[in-house]
Amino acid sequence: MIKTRFPDDPYAERELEKYENPLPSREYIMQVMASAGSLMTLKQLAAYFELDDDEDDFAALGFRMRAMERDGQVIRNRRAGYGLVSKLDLVTGRVMGHADGFGFLIPDEGGDDLFLGPRQMRQLYHGDRAVVRKAGVDRRGRLEGALVEVLERAHEHIVGRYFEENGLAYVTPSNKRLHLDVAVPPRSRGKAKSGQMVMVQVVEQPSRRSQPVGQVVEVLGDHMAPGMEIDVAIRSYGLPIEWSSPVQRAMAQYKDKIPEKEIKKRVDLRDVPLVTIDGEDARDFDDAVFCERYGKGWRLLVAIADVSHYVQPESALDKEAYERGTSVYFPDRVIPMLPEVLSNGLCSLKPNVDRLCMVCELFFTAQGGVRKYRFFDAVMHSHARLTYDEVARMVVEKKPEARKQHHELMPHLDEIHRLYKVLRARREKRGAIDFDRTETRILFSDEQKIEAIVPVVRYDSHKMIEEFMVAANVAAAKFLASQNLDIVYRVHEGPSKEKLGDLRQFLNELGLKLGGRDKPKSKHYGELLQQIQDRDDAHLIQTVLLRSLSQAVYTPDNAGHFGLSFDAYTHFTSPIRRYPDLLVHRAIRYALSDEAKNKSFRYSEVQMKNFGEHCSNTERRADEATRDATDWLKCEFMQDRVGDIFNGIITSVTSFGIFVELDDIYVEGLVHVTALQNDYYKFDPIKHRLVGERTQKSYRLTDKVTIQVVRVNLDDKKIDFELAGASKPSGAKQTKTKKKQKKARRYRAKKK
Repeated sequence: MIKTRFPDDPYAERELEKYENPLPSREYIMQVMASAGSLMTLKQLAAYFELDDDEDDFAALGFRMRAMERDGQVIRNRRAGYGLVSKLDLVTGRVMGHADGFGFLIPDEGGDDLFLGPRQMRQLYHGDRAVVRKAGVDRRGRLEGALVEVLERAHEHIVGRYFEENGLAYVTPSNKRLHLDVAVPPRSRGKAKSGQMVMVQVVEQPSRRSQPVGQVVEVLGDHMAPGMEIDVAIRSYGLPIEWSSPVQRAMAQYKDKIPEKEIKKRVDLRDVPLVTIDGEDARDFDDAVFCERYGKGWRLLVAIADVSHYVQPESALDKEAYERGTSVYFPDRVIPMLPEVLSNGLCSLKPNVDRLCMVCELFFTAQGGVRKYRFFDAVMHSHARLTYDEVARMVVEKKPEARKQHHELMPHLDEIHRLYKVLRARREKRGAIDFDRTETRILFSDEQKIEAIVPVVRYDSHKMIEEFMVAANVAAAKFLASQNLDIVYRVHEGPSKEKLGDLRQFLNELGLKLGGRDKPKSKHYGELLQQIQDRDDAHLIQTVLLRSLSQAVYTPDNAGHFGLSFDAYTHFTSPIRRYPDLLVHRAIRYALSDEAKNKSFRYSEVQMKNFGEHCSNTERRADEATRDATDWLKCEFMQDRVGDIFNGIITSVTSFGIFVELDDIYVEGLVHVTALQNDYYKFDPIKHRLVGERTQKSYRLTDKVTIQVVRVNLDDKKIDFELAGASKPSGAKQTKTKKKQKKARRYRAKKK
């Protein structure tokens, strides 16, 4: 029988489910190679597994070994011997490049990053996957790496600005982490004109002896054309924007009406007054809520669009959603994870239409504790599409006109608000970290130019929905953990040992202490935030606390969520726009089905680890792309303000200068250390300040300063400031861009 083909393989059952004629699993191959104690050729491996008598088996093993080589699990030498990367003191990881020509290798298995000097980076681009060997420690104490092999190239196409000089042509990448210009031979220039934005196909990747070579495949347009910033960001970060032919064919088969036979399989909630509460400009509604009193506590329904019903595993649509990983939200455009027929249609919980959903039903005590919960499939009929502003007027401000407009919904909306206040108090008692950060929104003219940058007003209605989504996410994590299923958790670890040491030293200088000793918890951060509320330097301390924390990631290794103070947390509530949520829905549906009794879950821990890494990367890709586009827009916004004077706050202090965010317009620029005149300034990383050697004048994080705009570089997306009074170019004037400020004030007044 096939089951006994590799009886010692611990993952034989999983391989059997996936393949009709399974090979040894990757884990088993690595186990055998580790036991061998030396490199093994493909023939030796095939002989060990008794696969050398069958040409198809031998070829299939070769494909698997090449896949393992590509993934950095093994490496092949010039004599065709395979060795385990982990046994050869080699490190596999992804390259993180820097604009100044150096970089770091971020190990796949975690641990310290390896510094890659300019000589090593001559062959690499940001995002490449590579194998390096540990080459010692540099003068600054950093572990250095030396390139052994490039496993995977991240950039087949690069977007940038095309230049011609003295008969030579090259493209300077728009993404400044891509530090190498791309040479363009005469026959590969197409119709590009010097100064235009283009996309080149990289026909020769960088090597030790030559720079990358490319061919112009698309001319995007002139440098300052409206909308160019988003077109450049989309192409620079390789964001998929076209739907493949198989996806389009699949979409054509969907009907807007839900089949009656599917409704009969589900709990019918169409008479329950579930409502969606979102922003004014929201188009995809993936969550709806209902709340009522239940004994002395509450019953809360969190209904989430049932994306997993429509997006089946391994389908063309699933592969496309995985590739995208997340929807990307630019200031004036959205690149959805799912086609519009689903994201704004069948999976969007629009009012007055039937929709399939997966429901998390939670029962709370009077103190806000979760007494019990359950998940089930349902069909719903949203009774209203409400906005945060409307709900704030109804349940917080108690405006009679607003309450009258939705009088039939008010009993349960009031209960929603009462439950929120109890959960909010419980959150504070639990010690979840609640940083006060200003979010902004860009307002555009008809010509797609920035008219103003305004703060987003956050009401209790925003926090209310957030609190309920958190409760549902926690329930999903607890439920799946109890089922011992491999899923991707949303993990947010506490501060590293190094960052914690710097933080404590900073706090000691201010006479403050952070509890928790070597392993502080979020409640210790929360206690300190409460303690400093009335201090003049509260904003400074909050900023330093925030920067001491690590970035949240997706991983099957549950290490809890430090910021929210939960032992287990996952993402369940946004499957329209996040792939991890879709995976969680599939796991819940599997756990609730009869399938769980006699068949293992389709995804293994190794697969979930790969999912987690990919989804974390697509999330970062989306963040970087939107940040790049926004930085470009802000630079464009400031181009005609060179010489103007503004007030601002220091948002970052580095050895090369201070970054200042301007009041009211929320644009950031750099005051270079060389622009700080009449003294030499030294960087104090512990106290987050620059200090003058002679005058002892200091510039510290969150200090208020007055600056003058001296230079705007759209290519580098950089704005240079000088302190006001340091120099006075002709035409300098005190201004607050009156027209823009007036529009911003009107916007805020309307919000109030």
